[in-house]
Amino acid sequence: MKLTEPSIDFEILIDDSFSNLKSEKEIEHIENKKVLSLINDFADGKWRFRKFQEFIWDNIAETALSYQDRMALIDKSHSTLTEAAKKLRLTDLSKSQDGQGSELAEIILYGFMKHHYKALPVVPKIFYKQNVQDNAKGADSVHIVINDDKTFTIWFGEAKFYNSIEDDRLYSIVNSVENSLLSDKLQKENSIVTNVSDLNDFLEEEKDLLEEIKKLLSPKTSIDVLKPKLHIPILMLYECQITAKNNSLTEDYKSEIINYHKERAESYFKKQVKKCSKSIFKYSEIHFHLILFPVPEKKPIVDKFIQNVQHYKNQD
Repeated sequence: MKLTEPSIDFEILIDDSFSNLKSEKEIEHIENKKVLSLINDFADGKWRFRKFQEFIWDNIAETALSYQDRMALIDKSHSTLTEAAKKLRLTDLSKSQDGQGSELAEIILYGFMKHHYKALPVVPKIFYKQNVQDNAKGADSVHIVINDDKTFTIWFGEAKFYNSIEDDRLYSIVNSVENSLLSDKLQKENSIVTNVSDLNDFLEEEKDLLEEIKKLLSPKTSIDVLKPKLHIPILMLYECQITAKNNSLTEDYKSEIINYHKERAESYFKKQVKKCSKSIFKYSEIHFHLILFPVPEKKPIVDKFIQNVQHYKNQD
């Protein structure tokens, strides 16, 4: 499998503020909320499974290896894949089918963050989740986005791969997001960002900006100051019956997905607002980005990913 420069070669159906998509007039705290909807395409009457897998493996090195490790393996594609695979825990193999695929979803989110939101690849979260006991703790992805005017934002992401995103599944995502926004969890993520050497490597020529980021994330700085700069991308990678019953990228298919994603976004954000606005101080100042990506069937994607990981883990 060739390691190439990754791209986000998926069609974007929605990239808009939630306030422009909702059907109900009265929903509180809808400011600072956005929706991104993406889809894969079809070839020869089939969903492009290989293209999706390639996106995973094109992005896997940056999620599982530190900057120094990646630089040491430059121009050694096979070695890079082998070392990256060895960092993957695959601890979700014993989980129910609906709970598998967590690392896969983290990699997908990382790819979207880098190529759509232009985040710096400075915190390879899988690399820093070596301790099995830490699997369920903290954000699934940690990113920094530098704006053109040299201001910055901090992104702590959630990534889920579900068999369904109907209402009964949304509650677990809301609970996970709420948990990640507790002050002690935010402080933990802040310490990860400030302690990784990758941040220094990427901002070596931006000393003032580097110091500003570290100051904001310092334990001495109140979490309240961070919240206006805090963005929470929430990836819902999910098995989709609409996608499963289609075999080409028609306007009818895209329209059906758009309508479904608008409806799911409204249901999700209503649940999140109801719970998090009461428990999270300065909730309305935090930015949320719901990212929706449908696949026709979850199991073959997870199985192929595990098969590839195990293949590379067994390489010398």
